[in-house]
Amino acid sequence: MQVKFINRSHHALPKYETSQSAGMDLRAYLPEGPVTLKPMERGLVKTGLFMELPAGYEAQVRPRSGLALKKGITVLNSPGTIDADYRGEICVILINLSQEDFVINDGERIAQMVIARHEQAEIVEVQELSDTERGASGFGHTGHK
Repeated sequence: MQVKFINRSHHALPKYETSQSAGMDLRAYLPEGPVTLKPMERGLVKTGLFMELPAGYEAQVRPRSGLALKKGITVLNSPGTIDADYRGEICVILINLSQEDFVINDGERIAQMVIARHEQAEIVEVQELSDTERGASGFGHTGHK
């Protein structure tokens, strides 16, 4: 499968860092200089990337585990979905959940993107659903192990 990109940033295209990587890093494109996210502040960070996904695929934008653990920075609408028919710039909604300011520098790896196959379901309205052992139990019903 090929994914076409237009790169309006001066950074390299996203790539898989290892042979088993599911995601590729997205970098901030900040030609006007660094951006600071204050505690509990959110912001839209541009990447300078535009892409064309094949039909039947989506791109999921997810947090980077290191930024989340070490700095309290995460993707607010995680995972963010980029549909195959979207042609605008890839942007990332970040939020600072820490107690300290976080400075985002141009070229910094801010999120990861996973490309995944998907299907569109046929929606059928019914009056009843089939029974299962679990039924309507949820929100921790399966226990703590």
